[in-house]
Amino acid sequence: MIAFTERAASKIREMAGSQQFDGHGVRVMVVGGGCAGFTYDMDFEEAARDDDEVTEQHGLKVFVDEMSASYLDGTTVDYVEGLDFTGFHFENPGATRTCGCGSSFS
Repeated sequence: MIAFTERAASKIREMAGSQQFDGHGVRVMVVGGGCAGFTYDMDFEEAARDDDEVTEQHGLKVFVDEMSASYLDGTTVDYVEGLDFTGFHFENPGATRTCGCGSSFS
C-alpha cells in the first residue's frame, strides 16, 4: 500500500483543478530509467484498470497497477517546498539505493 500525506493529496487536487482534470485521481507508477534503475511517475487518471489497486486518501483516488504496487509497498508520498527542492517526495522503505537527486531508486 502507498500512502499520501494530506499535503500531497491537497496539492494534487489543486493541480487537477487548475489543469481541468476535476474529479480525476492520480496514477502512481514505477517505470524503468534513471541512474538508479527505476523512477517514480504520476499522472491524472479517471478510472481504474483491471489490475489496479485503488484507494481513496484525503479525498483523492489513488490508482496503482499490480507491478508498481510491489515496488511501492510502504511508500509515503509528501509534497515539500524548500529552498533546494519543491515537489513530490517519495519515502520508499523498499528502495535499496537512490540517486543523488532522489528521483530514481533500485
